[in-house]
Amino acid sequence: MEEQMKYENLAVQENTDIVHMLEENETKVAGNDAKVPDDELNDAKNEEVQNTQEENENAEVQQTVSADEKLVTYSIDQMRDFDYLRQTFYQIDSSTTTNSDQLNVDKLLAENVTADKQAAGPQILIYHTHSLEAYADSAPGDVSQTVVGVGDYLTSLLTQQYGWSVLHHRETYDTDRDYAYSCAAPAVQQLMDDNPSIQVVIDLHRDGIAETTHLVTEQNGKQMAKIMFFNGLCYSTSTGTLASYPNPYLDQNLALSFQMQLAANEYYPDFTRRIYLKAWRYNMHFCPKSMLIEVGAQTNTLEEAMNAMEPLADILDKVLTGTAR
Repeated sequence: MEEQMKYENLAVQENTDIVHMLEENETKVAGNDAKVPDDELNDAKNEEVQNTQEENENAEVQQTVSADEKLVTYSIDQMRDFDYLRQTFYQIDSSTTTNSDQLNVDKLLAENVTADKQAAGPQILIYHTHSLEAYADSAPGDVSQTVVGVGDYLTSLLTQQYGWSVLHHRETYDTDRDYAYSCAAPAVQQLMDDNPSIQVVIDLHRDGIAETTHLVTEQNGKQMAKIMFFNGLCYSTSTGTLASYPNPYLDQNLALSFQMQLAANEYYPDFTRRIYLKAWRYNMHFCPKSMLIEVGAQTNTLEEAMNAMEPLADILDKVLTGTAR
């Protein structure tokens, strides 16, 4: 109980500091790569935790998009050029900064980001800090047509097609968006404590962008939403290192998002936007293999978002089994 209170109090303080920082430093929209994910905040309410491996056992997985061969390759020497690496793979928000020590391709690729598919119990956790995020044609109030429904489909693909055991936590944390991250933090910690077999944590979101922007791509003849990997660096350009909110797994988080981005670029060119880097930590400090993934935006259709789960599941399986390279 004391441990839970500790996480709740720390997360509430983190939200307060974020609000103050955001008042000083408003997010800028960077061209067509569009807006960064909703900031580190929001509140919680219902739905139940459930292992969607059971929930989706009878769901049909139709013929899906997957790739066996690389269509693009990158030279390691080219990626050792920091400017090339930064401009090709990353978009850096004005709230933070990085350097060649942190984004070193040899270090990013040397990190072992594989997971054990044979481990007993759930190996992957999928949850949604912003579960109310929906799409252009989503029916109001229908959870299955929000990012949670997109998470259901990703879960069914990972379990049925690729053999992973997945826990899909479908609870709502953003009835008040100002407290979503603080409400989600103790729940994520509890899920990790209750399921020590979890090796990978995915916070699945939908981005918010300019209404004139449509984040769409075509893969193997299917129209789908572009996705974006996101990392918080725990470093602010205005205040420096955010010592009160450390992330002991930052290097591993960065290695995982880079290896995912590289595999996506090689097997599914134009499927992803660049990795977005921002100041805060976004509850990515509970697990070395933590990811925050944005699936399209409010201008995408639900079908486009669902279709994007097919290459994403394939990329996840390739990277987590070590077969991407």
